[in-house]
Amino acid sequence: MIIDCHCHAGKGEGLRDHWSTDAPIEPYLRRARAAGIHRTVIFAAQHTDYARANEGVARIARRYPGRFFCFACVHARRDAGRIREMIERAVTRWGFCSIKIHRHDAPAKREVAEAARTFRLPVLYDVVGRPYLIEMIAAQYPDVNFIIPHLGSFADDWRAHVQVIDQIARFPNVYADTSGVKRFDYVVLAVRRGGAHKLLFGSDGPWLHPALELQKIRLLELPPAEEALVLGRNLLRLIKGVRVPARASVLH
Repeated sequence: MIIDCHCHAGKGEGLRDHWSTDAPIEPYLRRARAAGIHRTVIFAAQHTDYARANEGVARIARRYPGRFFCFACVHARRDAGRIREMIERAVTRWGFCSIKIHRHDAPAKREVAEAARTFRLPVLYDVVGRPYLIEMIAAQYPDVNFIIPHLGSFADDWRAHVQVIDQIARFPNVYADTSGVKRFDYVVLAVRRGGAHKLLFGSDGPWLHPALELQKIRLLELPPAEEALVLGRNLLRLIKGVRVPARASVLH
């Protein structure tokens, strides 16, 4: 099974750029289907109200039963004091299985990590070129798994890639995804130093074409068992222990 671990879905409110305006899921689904991608992680576009945006993501998932895993977005500063409540609602009501944090919103705080620990959720943490933010939180919360998208930088910052590769090698609870990494040799280095068990395939859909991003993994020419880890098994392992109460209406 091939799982894309990084795709945005739904409308944002920023109207400044693609990631804060609209992330239409239908074009992505056509492309993913043609590429042979079976399931996809989705989370909200950048938004001024992530509680409402998460609900929108849940509605999208309901339209396509069994197709998506959902991650709950939170704003570490604006949502302070209600993050646990937001995550509990997303997990127990809709079956969400991870937390998404973006440094452009605000760096992750203890409240985020504590919520992740409570519900045994991994945290997809876009550090936007500042991997040093991972050093303290990963060490303080060794029982929480952190996934760093874009190997630390969508903006092609090789220094961020190198630091994240070092982190996935040093920290047992730090992983990375491959979405939007332009320089292929850093993906090669990530596997060589961190191991295939620390890397996840992601596309950054719907704006990047999933078939092109998937081809990066194919071109690694990994042994079948290692390729399977990157293409889905690592993600399934990371969300396996999610603490979802029996009353939850699970979407995945």
